[in-house]
Amino acid sequence: MKDLSKFLEELFGWTDKFPWLDMLIGLIALILTAYIANFIAKKVVVQGIRKILMKLPSARNSALAHHHVIHRFANIVPALIIMNGIDSVPNLSDKIVHLVQMIAQTSLFLSIALTISEILNVFNTLYQKNPKAKNKPIKGYLQLMKLMIFVVCALMILGTFLKKDVFNLLAGFGAMATVLMLVFQNTILSLVASVQIASYDMIRIGDWIEMPSLNADGDVIDMSLHTVTVQNFDKTITTIPTNKLVTDTFRNWRGVSSAGVRRIKRSIYIDQSSIQFMSTDDLSRLKDFLLLNNYLNKKETEITAFNHTLMNQAEYNQRRLTNLGTFRAYIDFYLKQKDGIAKDELILVRQMQPTSVGLPLEIYAFTNTTVWVEYEAIQSDIFDHLIAILPEFNLKIYQASNIS
Repeated sequence: MKDLSKFLEELFGWTDKFPWLDMLIGLIALILTAYIANFIAKKVVVQGIRKILMKLPSARNSALAHHHVIHRFANIVPALIIMNGIDSVPNLSDKIVHLVQMIAQTSLFLSIALTISEILNVFNTLYQKNPKAKNKPIKGYLQLMKLMIFVVCALMILGTFLKKDVFNLLAGFGAMATVLMLVFQNTILSLVASVQIASYDMIRIGDWIEMPSLNADGDVIDMSLHTVTVQNFDKTITTIPTNKLVTDTFRNWRGVSSAGVRRIKRSIYIDQSSIQFMSTDDLSRLKDFLLLNNYLNKKETEITAFNHTLMNQAEYNQRRLTNLGTFRAYIDFYLKQKDGIAKDELILVRQMQPTSVGLPLEIYAFTNTTVWVEYEAIQSDIFDHLIAILPEFNLKIYQASNIS
């Protein structure tokens, strides 16, 4: 023991002759202490806590384990050790000590800000598991909170190096309010737009929206403070500025999904030269159509009764059935018995204004499904049948002749 004491006395006496060596040993000891503390905090404590959380069944613990909350918080340990231990290093000038303390304090502020940011990420992850999250996303508000936290962090770091209080800095920034308004103009507009979108329930995650001005036509997959991300049906991604959804026009197809039905609104263009009165033979032949039997018998009775009152009138003054009117009745009966058509919704077959490319005969109805593939199959099946049966009514579809 005496030999060891004597050795230490000689060692310290030797280092006293070389102040820079004493300072170097102190710095190495401080850095080594901070490194060991950081290693223990991250590799032992953090990993241990993470493994425990992963084993627990709670969804909250699982979300906490997958994010870097504890890891970010562990960065505070070496910063505190360096900030408080730099004073004990001998032969360091006050300026260097103060500079190292400011740098350590800056690291401390950043670690706290990043920790709070990760906590907000955890909160957002947990909130998204709630079924109501699609209707009321909060990602934009959390991003605004992160922005405010990092602004405060930047002010505290600036105050540390300028040796001024944060509140004095904020008072000084009052004169720069106009400049700040210009810098954060997009953020302010996006925040106001986000509040309006949430208040009026204009868009939810999962909605199908259509915005031709920005070539967006697909499902909303993400909503943040500044942007709304849309995955188009061709799998491309369109990013829409949030404020554009308030200032520009877009179509939201959510009502179609909510109602469970989807509209068919499509026309067949009839060659007007093929429209004519029906003969007795035509009526007899069409009575074989199950859908038209009752209709034709009823119409014949009405027309016979009406024409009986006009016995002395010319034939052209009397009522007669037309092939187009009969075809309209056939379409109406066909749609009302067709599988896939919503019977409790409006079913309408109407003539539109004649055009140079034929007489539009519009079918207006709703399918009882909103699935795109099924909807297109039902619509195509209807028009396949109607186009194929047109010749039975002596009608033709308008088709422009080839011009050589």
